[in-house]
Amino acid sequence: MKRIWLFLLASALLADQVTLKNGDRVTGKIVKKDGGDLVVATELMGTVTIPWASVTDVKSDQELNVVLPGDKSTKGKIAVADNKLEVAGQAAPLAEVAAIRNEAEQKTYERLLHPGFKDLWAGAFDIGLSAARGNATANTFTTAFNTARVTRTDKTILYFNQIHSTATVAGVSANVAQAVRGGIGYNKNVSKRAFVNIFNDYEYDKFQSLDLRFVLGGGAGYTAVKNERSQLDLLGGLAYNREKFDRRLRSGAPDNYLVRNSAEAYWGDEFTYKLSSATALRQSFRMFNNLTNTGAYRVNFDLGLVTAIRKSIAWQITVSDRYLSNPLPGRKNNDILYTTGLRFSFAK
Repeated sequence: MKRIWLFLLASALLADQVTLKNGDRVTGKIVKKDGGDLVVATELMGTVTIPWASVTDVKSDQELNVVLPGDKSTKGKIAVADNKLEVAGQAAPLAEVAAIRNEAEQKTYERLLHPGFKDLWAGAFDIGLSAARGNATANTFTTAFNTARVTRTDKTILYFNQIHSTATVAGVSANVAQAVRGGIGYNKNVSKRAFVNIFNDYEYDKFQSLDLRFVLGGGAGYTAVKNERSQLDLLGGLAYNREKFDRRLRSGAPDNYLVRNSAEAYWGDEFTYKLSSATALRQSFRMFNNLTNTGAYRVNFDLGLVTAIRKSIAWQITVSDRYLSNPLPGRKNNDILYTTGLRFSFAK
């Protein structure tokens, strides 16, 4: 028992300590002070986020990078006296300390300041496969690829997903589903919460007779909610939509193809929420109102749930809905893809 107490005492002496206004004390390793919160990694409680306004005393065993008023940066062990934070012979009121970072967070911050275009990409590759054998032979294969490069000033997004399904019944084979969707987007920050964006989307859907939908648009967005667990972005703008439909499957069609060019006004949102440390929800919605053919519209809706299995492997469930108010005669308005399978993550 004596050895255990000596071990705990030694651990406490080698740890950072944060004292709060209510007298509580948090012991661990300071990770960062970002905005109005202080993040501390503790041995028993995991990562703890503390409102900086609730902090009255800080003592660090490790050297930390501190940004003082006037954007002055220094490094050293920190302590608090008379409601002032002292580090490397300098002092500033607690409320005026701009940032605190441990060595790992400082390296991440510096990398974000001047990243190369090949840096900071992170994303995932999804794969799903199902098969049936017996009276019918059926195979369904789905893939998806999503990646984003996020810096302090902008965000670049690439995405691609497809489904291909075949079935054979009584010796007769047919494609029962075939669709491909992809695109690129770019957001440029103009303030802490506001940004402008441009995007370019492509879509092919055999069973809607859609050979190609090409969409080029841009607008503005606003981050309405942003915290440790969730983020909500509101979006709106204008787009150009060119749709090419294949009418060869329709008897009596006057020509093989129908091409529609339209101006559109769009609005929607992007929402992410961490249900737990292992599970996250992501939702995306876009309403495109046709300005050329008034009254027509289309809707893009995506919902995904991801649960981590290991560090870079997760299980994903995704629902992707595309609604078109004016499809070709004989075609349905809705095309919904349900996919589930493994997700492999990467970061650079």
